Amino acid sequence: MKRTPGAPESSEETRAVVRERYGGIAAGKAIDPAAAADPSCCGGSSASSCCGDPAVALQLGYTPEQLGNLPPGANLGLGCGNPTAILALRPGQTVLDLGSGAGIDCFLAAKQVGARGSVIGVDMTPEMLTKARGNARKGGYRNVDFRLGEIEHLPVGDASIDVVISNCVINLAPDKGIVYREAFRVLRPGGRLAVSDVVATRPITAPERANPSLWSSCSSGALEVRHVKALLRRAGFVDVRVVLKGPDQTPDSLQGQASLGVVSADIQATKPLE
Repeated sequence: MKRTPGAPESSEETRAVVRERYGGIAAGKAIDPAAAADPSCCGGSSASSCCGDPAVALQLGYTPEQLGNLPPGANLGLGCGNPTAILALRPGQTVLDLGSGAGIDCFLAAKQVGARGSVIGVDMTPEMLTKARGNARKGGYRNVDFRLGEIEHLPVGDASIDVVISNCVINLAPDKGIVYREAFRVLRPGGRLAVSDVVATRPITAPERANPSLWSSCSSGALEVRHVKALLRRAGFVDVRVVLKGPDQTPDSLQGQASLGVVSADIQATKPLE
């Protein structure tokens, strides 16, 4: 099968770098000083440089009410938007979060779908899962289930999900085409995809894509809009929409990506009815 545009030569090496980085953030470890100049929110020499800052979360589209009801530690400041605000979730729905981290979007979705609904968070980093499960216990969330797994190989049954969400994670995957095909597989007919992610407004060079620090900090793994749309349609999705927020609307925590022409975007798509 043809490799996805922008995919790195070594998928396993890329995945290992991403897992190490975000495992360290979950554990509260300092990030390698060599990566201190990278452009992510949590890319400084301290893993707490701006992680969890309410001001950053407000810029990403969360409301004070949402942030005030979260368990302490659920907001690590790692997103680039608020996927739960892209479309309205309904009571009783089943929601899947790709790369759920410490659980912020899972907990917000859980409130919206209510006791009759359920939320599944999938993350490949054991440290993040430990943190998310602890947050769920602290917050008393009984309708949220966190599972270990890669978003390219979801531990979820076919046609079992109403809405797939994700927040600044798919860009980290070596092959986005596989991720979108998996999202399509698990969605019920008529199911929706609502993703906050970063996209490239110009071609990213091969050396930039080969830089593990740039890739793991949600920068050089971004694809151009035309490639995102093509991959979603190839996976089977319809009604594909990508809305760029532009540099003026990109949160301060992501302004460092400007040198690569990378900005935040809201991405939506629908699985057709059978």
